[in-house]
Amino acid sequence: MHQHDDHDHFSHEDHDHEVAISTDAPYEEIEGLEMLTISSVGIDIGSSTSHLVFSRLVLRREGSAFSSRFRVTERTVLYRSPIMLTPYLSDTLIDIEKIKDFVNQAYDEAGFTPETIDTGAVVITGEALKKENAQPITELFAKESGKFICASAGPNHEALLAAYGCGAVALSEAEKATVLNLDVGGGTTKLSLIRDGAVVSTAAIEVGARLIALGEDNVVARLEQPAKTIMDELGQPVALGQPVTEEQKEAFAQRMAELLFEVIHGGTMSAMAGHLLLTDPLQDYQGPGDVDYVVCSGGVSEYIDQRDTTDYGDLGPYFAKYIRERLNATFRQEVLQEATEGIRATVIGAGEYTIQASGSTSHLSGVDSLPAFGLKVVRPLLDGADSVERALRAALSKFDLTEIEEGLALALTVEEPPNYRSLRRLAEGISAVAGQTAAPLFIVMETDVAKSLGGILKEELHLEQDVVVVDGIEVGDLDYLDIGRPMGISEVVPVTVKSLVFPHQAGQNG
Repeated sequence: MHQHDDHDHFSHEDHDHEVAISTDAPYEEIEGLEMLTISSVGIDIGSSTSHLVFSRLVLRREGSAFSSRFRVTERTVLYRSPIMLTPYLSDTLIDIEKIKDFVNQAYDEAGFTPETIDTGAVVITGEALKKENAQPITELFAKESGKFICASAGPNHEALLAAYGCGAVALSEAEKATVLNLDVGGGTTKLSLIRDGAVVSTAAIEVGARLIALGEDNVVARLEQPAKTIMDELGQPVALGQPVTEEQKEAFAQRMAELLFEVIHGGTMSAMAGHLLLTDPLQDYQGPGDVDYVVCSGGVSEYIDQRDTTDYGDLGPYFAKYIRERLNATFRQEVLQEATEGIRATVIGAGEYTIQASGSTSHLSGVDSLPAFGLKVVRPLLDGADSVERALRAALSKFDLTEIEEGLALALTVEEPPNYRSLRRLAEGISAVAGQTAAPLFIVMETDVAKSLGGILKEELHLEQDVVVVDGIEVGDLDYLDIGRPMGISEVVPVTVKSLVFPHQAGQNG
């Protein structure tokens, strides 16, 4: 993906090498018709560090002229904030006020205000997700950081975002190769297996640089449970407020690297590695021999690739040393590739991976109900024979609901080629469960039938509430959506798709 330094949103020089504009394609570069320029922010709150990245994204229509799906084709990083150690009030409470000040300062330095940002993501990751106030933090940013921001990533989702963000997916695609991405952070290490540009499997294990954080005189200032478990196993217990020796630091880092490489080698794992694994192991993976390239990202990668030597009062440099030793012993030198983004991989990935846009076939009978944030996706399994109403009620019951209510988005896939009869049947089923709520009804479709379906619901079935139907949008079962206001001449509707995962209380991996 090209990086451009100039900040002119409409400069043709910016795009000429990307798109050949021929005389028979006069609309190719009209802002808002075939191309969309938006400003995006990524805010990453990890267990160890937090930072922001502001980018300009260019989206272009995919495929044939006037198809309604837009994809990001270009990304220019406009500003990167300094990296801050995530502030804590206590072991379990993140300092929201300090985070807020840091974010406001980054906006000022970048020359943005929440009003001038179109989209983005707050990604709360790793151990930070388990803290008592992780949920209020994402909600704070959803309201304060711009149009529709709010995502938080459980381990598999975070691995996926890092794989995109650090350039591992692009490398795999360009080289038609199998790439292993190791995203080594403060609380967890994520692994992604990527074949021919597709992430085929992800895993995560609780080993990281800040499971033990040190204050003055090597006194333990923060101690996470996995570190306690590992040090107890080594027969060298550590405690808050107690100093640790150089030998203990080395032993801990070496043991973490051993456990990580059990996952990298595949096959049978020790009880300890199994205990620290937050996910299933990598699937369809034959071990190191299966890998063409290894790319490291995350905070510790800055030490692994020797880009940083700063001491953050944690075990990053120690952990990196043992990872590097094992990488060199396990893989040939030419296999080890540097990431295009190291510590900032996750947050850039979120900005790029989650944006889709619905085009001119949307039905919006209630623009005033946009933007809408954090809509929970409900995906009924529709098969031709079954009643639409029954399928909808079954899908709602998974969320303990009996009818459509505020904060939901119905995701519908039309199996057969859509015609008036099948759309009418669908509309009648929706109408039956739409309930008495006055809240707007949000529907997302993969096929371009939003206008027709919306028309039937409003004009034929006289549904009372506002109806917003967007199409050309792909969503998964546990996704959440933010739907923005229409932008540009052709009234493109930007949609952010997120897998929002909050682990149940710490200790239950999930």
